Amino acid sequence: MPESTPHPYAGMWHTADARIRHELLPEGRYVEARGNREAAYTGRYVVTGDHIDYVDDTGFTADGDFVDGVLYHAGMVLRRVR
Repeated sequence: MPESTPHPYAGMWHTADARIRHELLPEGRYVEARGNREAAYTGRYVVTGDHIDYVDDTGFTADGDFVDGVLYHAGMVLRRVR
């Protein structure tokens, strides 16, 4: 996908208390903030349909699914920040 066309899921997602925040950058990178740690985890992601696969910069992998505008990831529920 060209960088000039961001993925429809690109943007900021967070838990209800905003403690966990995922910023999905248009170029396929992400930044996960936890509490006051603004870049607790960074890495890349790939979206296939409504499924997301994460690989952080240390090699750790995780995944999630987008369902009805909600991101379900590792037992967390994240909603998009508009």
